[in-house]
Amino acid sequence: MYKKIWLVILSIIFGLTLISVLLIKIESEKNDPLPPENVGHSDADRVSGKITIPNQSDPSIAIRNLIDNMSMDEKIGQMTFAGISGTEPDSLAERLVTDYKVGGIIFNKKNMDSPVQTVDYINSLKLKNQNNKLPLFFGIDQEGGRISKLPGGLINLPTNIEIGKLNNPSFSFEIGSVLAKLVSAYGFNINFAPVLDVNSNPENPIIGDRSFGKTTKLVSELGIQTLKGLQSERIIATIKHFPGHGDTSVDSHLELPTVNKSLKELEKLELIPFNRAVNEGADMVMIAHIMLPKIDQDYPSSLSKAVITELLRNKIGYDGVIITDDMTMKAITGNFDIGSAAVESIKAGSDIIMVAHDYEKMIKVISTLKKAVEDGEISEERIDESVTRILQLKEKYELDDTLTEKVNISKLNNLIKSVLDKYHVEPYQKSLN
Repeated sequence: MYKKIWLVILSIIFGLTLISVLLIKIESEKNDPLPPENVGHSDADRVSGKITIPNQSDPSIAIRNLIDNMSMDEKIGQMTFAGISGTEPDSLAERLVTDYKVGGIIFNKKNMDSPVQTVDYINSLKLKNQNNKLPLFFGIDQEGGRISKLPGGLINLPTNIEIGKLNNPSFSFEIGSVLAKLVSAYGFNINFAPVLDVNSNPENPIIGDRSFGKTTKLVSELGIQTLKGLQSERIIATIKHFPGHGDTSVDSHLELPTVNKSLKELEKLELIPFNRAVNEGADMVMIAHIMLPKIDQDYPSSLSKAVITELLRNKIGYDGVIITDDMTMKAITGNFDIGSAAVESIKAGSDIIMVAHDYEKMIKVISTLKKAVEDGEISEERIDESVTRILQLKEKYELDDTLTEKVNISKLNNLIKSVLDKYHVEPYQKSLN
């Protein structure tokens, strides 16, 4: 009899305890919900590796600790992307990596004369970087069409305008995937593509067939698919040239273009592809050198807080890495001191200053940025914001300085041919003029 009563009492106590535990768990999950694994995040966002990055706005403890232990020279180095000279390493290229600890290197066409030479050059820089804490970005402009810089007799991919005429999102995705495989084979981890400028001005001397077309729908859909194709092969894509270079009438390599449009006008055309690409997970945005007097009367877009912070960061909501177009373009050097321009760009919200040519100009940018921090013109907190984004991106794509193997040109050309044949598209034919 007593035994049965005790069993009933124990059953009641166990049941009440279980209910209490469940109620506590439910209340805890309500107050501190776990992030949904499959909502709004691609596989690329859930990176495995030495450091796990939950999201762009919440850097991991490991990254915080790393930044806390970085010198100011190392931090400013990460915020620079440098050009190099010649086709083989020299003392200046070595100093950029070992002494100035630059975060990235851009290769221009003059730096590459063969696949073997290009890979050897990149590998030598990786070896020089071994004593640094962070791997290097290696970037190239490989858009397809006339902007194709990789050497070695690769079959030329069609221009974006030809891709736009076909208007097949699947083809655009495969082109992005092919571009990624090409640049990766040579050792690059960033492609400064795709171009998201709308080709709205037929007199434009710099965009033209680099654009997918004249409509925001075409540029958005095809550009985003190219972006996703690049990302699918673990290459960092860079959407450019924000806030839109399509309605300029001069080449920013030669002078500073002016676009007399209001923000409302830009929102109806130029900004649409960029806005959509940001929403689709763009990791890097390149800022153009364009004067927009109805938005900022004093500075071009690459130096403008109104454009970079107020428009791109706050209004559009972008929190990825922002890199300037080459600061040695005449649009900048013809109107500003390059060191002062770099300071203004960082104050405006840029994360990385690109100096694609001229070692001395790169060193001037680095020294001027350092002095601006020492003088209190730029806070260390502002520097840390950019360095955090840069480190998050390097971790997201699991970059390292593993040496690149020999390029198999035959294999790459077979890949290109198979994709072009699949969609019945002809390779790009370079003009003889």
